Amino acid sequence: MSSNEKIPFLDLITPHVELEAELLAVCQKVLRTAGFVGGPMVEEFEREFAKFCDTKYCVGLASGTDAVRFALMAAGVQQGDTVVTVSHTFIATTEAITQAGARIAFVDINEQTYCMDPAKLREYLERECHVDAATGKLIHTKTKSPVTAIVPVHIYGQVADMDAILELAHRFNLIVVEDACQAHGAEYFSKKENRWRKAGSIGQAGAFSFYPGKNLGACGEAGAVTTNDEEMARKMRMIRDHGQAKKYYHDIEGYNGRLDSLQAGFLTVKLRHLADWNQKRQAAARRYQELFGKTDGLIMPFQPQWSRPVFHLFVVRVNDRAALQKHLADAKIDTGIHYPVPLHQQKAYAHLGYKAGDFPVTERIAPEILSLPMFPQLTPEQQARVVTETARFLEQSGAAKQNSPVPVQV
Repeated sequence: MSSNEKIPFLDLITPHVELEAELLAVCQKVLRTAGFVGGPMVEEFEREFAKFCDTKYCVGLASGTDAVRFALMAAGVQQGDTVVTVSHTFIATTEAITQAGARIAFVDINEQTYCMDPAKLREYLERECHVDAATGKLIHTKTKSPVTAIVPVHIYGQVADMDAILELAHRFNLIVVEDACQAHGAEYFSKKENRWRKAGSIGQAGAFSFYPGKNLGACGEAGAVTTNDEEMARKMRMIRDHGQAKKYYHDIEGYNGRLDSLQAGFLTVKLRHLADWNQKRQAAARRYQELFGKTDGLIMPFQPQWSRPVFHLFVVRVNDRAALQKHLADAKIDTGIHYPVPLHQQKAYAHLGYKAGDFPVTERIAPEILSLPMFPQLTPEQQARVVTETARFLEQSGAAKQNSPVPVQV
């Protein structure tokens, strides 16, 4: 590769070119069978993805947003309930909560993993809520809203500390829906069960997005929910299809959230390669770690012993992010920011009344995080160039001599 050739943040062309014959065969099959929505191709993908995630059921849906929303609805979240999640995530997480009729409550993240901090979750449940003596339900003391569910986000492909979260959920009788939209194939070691668990198999349900840039991406919009709960799966199949128990018989009002057969076929083809792609991402992450070493002025991703992340994104922290991003852009290296403004500080959620300082870790990392190029086809030569240019910036700017952003040790 030429040293002047642009390094993309994500390569969505190469894998599709490599799989072109198989993907075109899916198109041909759809055209020749006229099986455009639902049917055998969707059912095949649901079986295969459930198997991949070590769950009994998978329900294919139109998007990851639908996945979080329908999972909450099927699990029993009611209008006016409160659902606890994090502010450091894409807005689809919270859109799904409010569209299910619930209120949003945020807790802060762990500064090393960027996932929900179980200690902050416990603090919220113990200090801001109380158990109603008459009903036994957990109630938010200020809003009087029943707190019924938790949505931990497996951000960047790293699973949240689920043992601690599930312990609190059990104590307070709360539903847990994993937002695994960035964590296809990620694993968590449960000390309680003494085994590795796949993302999407740990809570009552797991929500996945197959937006094209995901580790497993469709060629358009798509999503799914995984669960071991047969009743939840049955409800979600009705919810996604206008509440139909069978054609033209509507037990409830539902939505149009069905998965297209074409996307299901594409996903089935790609799913056969996902384990290999994830391994290549993990290898690329290790190379980054080795090449960067202990570069001053930079904080690298942290991997707990209980986590096998799949590196949907490779996110570093630096004091002068804007300058580093510009330097890399000038060197023809694409980067991204996930996410620059925490949700509690977004205009869309001003009505929730949160203020600066409410979630100090989330607010501290937001201006420092930068996502470096990460995809299965990323070459060692490309990574070396990314590292060289990043180190050059840190040295020239004097950032390496300044105080680095330092995460709190946990």
